[in-house]
Amino acid sequence: MNNIILDECFQFGLGAFETIGIEKGTPILLEKHLKRLERAADFLKLGDPAVRGITAGRIEEYLEEQKKSPEVQKGFDGLEHCALKLMLTKENAVYSLRANHYTPENYEKGFIMDVSKVKRNETSPLVYHKTMNYGDCILEKRNATAAGMDERLFLNTKKQISEGTVSNVFFVRNGMIYTPKVSCGLLPGILREYLCDTEEVEETYIYVPDLKGYQECFVTNSLMGIMPVRQIGGIRFEEDKVTRELMRRYRKMVRDTANKKQIR
Repeated sequence: MNNIILDECFQFGLGAFETIGIEKGTPILLEKHLKRLERAADFLKLGDPAVRGITAGRIEEYLEEQKKSPEVQKGFDGLEHCALKLMLTKENAVYSLRANHYTPENYEKGFIMDVSKVKRNETSPLVYHKTMNYGDCILEKRNATAAGMDERLFLNTKKQISEGTVSNVFFVRNGMIYTPKVSCGLLPGILREYLCDTEEVEETYIYVPDLKGYQECFVTNSLMGIMPVRQIGGIRFEEDKVTRELMRRYRKMVRDTANKKQIR
C-alpha cells in the first residue's frame, strides 16, 4: 500500500503519469516513457523522476516483486499482458498495475468513433504533457462509451483535428500516412513518436471535411498499440492495408523486445 501525501496534485491536478504496456513481464518502449515523464516533471517542477525513485532499474525490480504476488499471478497471468502506471507528484511517486482490456475482437472489428463537442485548447501548455489534468479525456471517453462509440475525437479551437480522448489519430491516403501536428493541441503519444521515428509520417492540419479524402484511419496508444478505425461520424474507412502492415511490424517489435528480455 502506498502512503499518499495530499499535495498540489490533489488540489490542482499538478502531477504527471505514464501508462506503459507490459508484455511477458517486459515494459514496451520504456525509455521513451521515462523521457516523456522527465519532460512533464520538469514542466511541473516535480523534481527529477530518477532521483524520486522512478528508473528503469527500479521498474524492473517492482515487476519482479509483483510476479511473486498471488494476486498478480491470478489477475494478470504473471504480467503476461497488462499495464504499469507510474504517477509522480510533488510528494509522491506511485507504481500500480492494472489490466490491459484491449482484446483481439477489438482489432478485428475496428473502432467506431465520433467527434466531441468539447474543444482542445491548443494554447494551454498542459495539453502537451501527460498530467493529472485529465478530466476532459476521461469524461468524454465515458460519454463516447455511453453513446455506443469506442473513442471520440477532439477538435481544437480552429476546428482542426487534434487527438482522441485516449489516443493519437492517423490517416492514410494513397499509401501515405498523415497525423495532426503537435501544435494542433495534442499530447505527443509514445506510439505516435514510435511511428514518426520508424515510418514516413507527414504531420499536417486536418479538418473534418478532409476525412472523405482518406482511405484508412487508425488510432494509437501504449496499451492498444495500433487500432483500425472503421468510422468517424458518418464517414467510413473501407480499407486497412497500410494499417494492418503497421500492426504487424509493431507487434513484431513488441515480441522481439519481450523475447530479448526473456533470453537475457
